[in-house]
Amino acid sequence: MKIRKSIIVTLLVVSCGSVMAANTADNMAEARGVIKQFAKSLMGQLQPAMKTGGPVKAIQVCNISAPGISVETSNSSGWKVARTSLKLRNQGNAPDAWELKVLNEFEVRKAAGEDPKKIDHSEVVETAGKKTFRYMKAIPTAELCLACHGSKIKPEVAKKLDASTPMTRPVASKWVISVGYSL
Repeated sequence: MKIRKSIIVTLLVVSCGSVMAANTADNMAEARGVIKQFAKSLMGQLQPAMKTGGPVKAIQVCNISAPGISVETSNSSGWKVARTSLKLRNQGNAPDAWELKVLNEFEVRKAAGEDPKKIDHSEVVETAGKKTFRYMKAIPTAELCLACHGSKIKPEVAKKLDASTPMTRPVASKWVISVGYSL
């Protein structure tokens, strides 16, 4: 029986590559590695942007560079990598039904006291007769994220956010789990 691979990382959707159902543990390990690769690439651009231009410059990384990093990671890994959230800024990142279910489960797990840094989920999902291994990892809000995703956003940052992502400007709190990487 063949299974397609998919991971969720503050990112979204499904991936290619076929594997046997018995390889769930291998898929999980590989998925975690892909997410680590994506996060390292994203933070490798986000942190220098914050240091040289503050949140206004960092917005460009999240808004413009992150989708490209997602594509690069997808292409190099064979997994479809995406970001999603319960509190969207970009409707193009809206969760599908499975992602929405998992994101809500993450919120319940966080409320029950589970460490947000360790929250993840995987399962084999069958859709239209095809089995797909899906994985999602919570992305806890880091201190550096609060400059744009927090409750005290400076006016110049709010102006840049409104110009870059005119949909909504959701407010996060420390350790929010409403965001996830999806494979």
